[in-house]
Amino acid sequence: MKLETLSGVELGRLINRKEVSPTEAVDYFFERIRRRNASINAFTYTKFEDAMKEAKLLEARLAKGEYGGPLAGVPIGLKDFLPSKKGWTNSHGGVPSLAAEDTADSVFYDAARRAGAIAVGKTNAPAFAFRGTTDNVMYGPTSTPFYPGYNSGGSSGGSAAAVADGMILIGEGSDGGGSIRIPSSWCGCFGYKASIGTIPQVNRPDGWSASHPYCFNGAITKTVEDSAVMLNYMTYYDPRDPHSVPLPKRDFTELMKRPLKGMRIGYTDDFGIFTVEEEVKEIVRKAAMRFQDAGVTVEPVTFRFPHTQNEYAEFWCRSICFDTASDMELWKQNGFNLVRDHRNEIPEEFIYWNDQVAKGTILDFRAMNELRTEILDVQEDVFADYDIILSPVTICAPVKNRTDHNTKGPEYVNGQKVEPLIGFCETFFENFTGNPACSVPAGLTKEGLPVGMQIIGRKFRDEDVMAAAYTYEKLNPWSYDIPLNRKIDGESAQ
Repeated sequence: MKLETLSGVELGRLINRKEVSPTEAVDYFFERIRRRNASINAFTYTKFEDAMKEAKLLEARLAKGEYGGPLAGVPIGLKDFLPSKKGWTNSHGGVPSLAAEDTADSVFYDAARRAGAIAVGKTNAPAFAFRGTTDNVMYGPTSTPFYPGYNSGGSSGGSAAAVADGMILIGEGSDGGGSIRIPSSWCGCFGYKASIGTIPQVNRPDGWSASHPYCFNGAITKTVEDSAVMLNYMTYYDPRDPHSVPLPKRDFTELMKRPLKGMRIGYTDDFGIFTVEEEVKEIVRKAAMRFQDAGVTVEPVTFRFPHTQNEYAEFWCRSICFDTASDMELWKQNGFNLVRDHRNEIPEEFIYWNDQVAKGTILDFRAMNELRTEILDVQEDVFADYDIILSPVTICAPVKNRTDHNTKGPEYVNGQKVEPLIGFCETFFENFTGNPACSVPAGLTKEGLPVGMQIIGRKFRDEDVMAAAYTYEKLNPWSYDIPLNRKIDGESAQ
């Protein structure tokens, strides 16, 4: 049986029925990782002994007649950025001097473990997760398995590439500007970012960090159902998260199945400000029109943003560095100067934007908040009339990997200058506002590169986004045959 062709829920059912054992599953996927990882560079390291130990414990529970959970024995990857599993290590996205032992479990890992899944290793990410591509000086770039040599997207690129290539069935993502949705788009996966306050995030010593803009933990999966299961386990109220909201308990595996009748769906190519490659625009527009087959009208909508694409992208670059700039200042006070002593480990773009924030004034911070408010108001003007907004995830297809460990997005699209860190992505507005959003596979370019469509919902209406994604999946099921069956040159020892 080709286990890589299954969803997480499907493998979990087989393991609960004892048709596949947890140890067989771990062996199977580790062999696939060993053979295939070098060709796309999705994993930074694996933990076979740890995974096999957990598999044997699960096997003993199943032998006693216990239920292993909906994701029993399902292999998952954890993002090599911030701590995600106690006792493992993280590199802060491939920054050697910041490599350290994980001191806590992430919300994703805790939820996946409770659902029965087994972590098998860490996946690649860029330094500080500060861009929509995956590349760093420690591990190098990650490719989309649809077309090795082209970037996986970021910052959760290793997880998305590993899922798409069948090395794992579910991957951890974090999303501060599109870092779940962008790599899901470029790797042909389903990636979901929840509403602010839905999935708790307890940060210390600053409980309000990771909110400039809002940053989220989440899952990258092959199917909407797998994400719905993860969302069931990840959503709960935690009073130690100042943004956490005590929402009613919801079963997203049931809510995703409800019909879209009565929903108002709008579509935009560009939010009125982005320049989009014509092929990407056409692929996503055709995908959006598929909702008409569900009896739902899809109407073009107009956003009236007063600033340019690049102005908003540069605002994101400045805003996301508010916390990192303060971290680096605290490190300096404690004798660790990252920029002075380890400058070669971090991108110059990251240094530049942190310097801009560090040199800023209180009025600069006020200006950032006003711009963020502007984004909120413009978007809410549209959501006054629509339940769902559809758009491209990115304005371009995946870019080629560079050889200097500094792969970025395009600097020009359609002859127009584009901010290359996040400006090629139509995702970061939802991190400023906190609206739920996901990426679904929309199709392939003539070269065979994947393109994603973004589904955005009203705040705290995650069930609308999941229902729209599930309906789309049934109308336009996506295939993993291309990456799963791609031929590789030789094998790699890992």
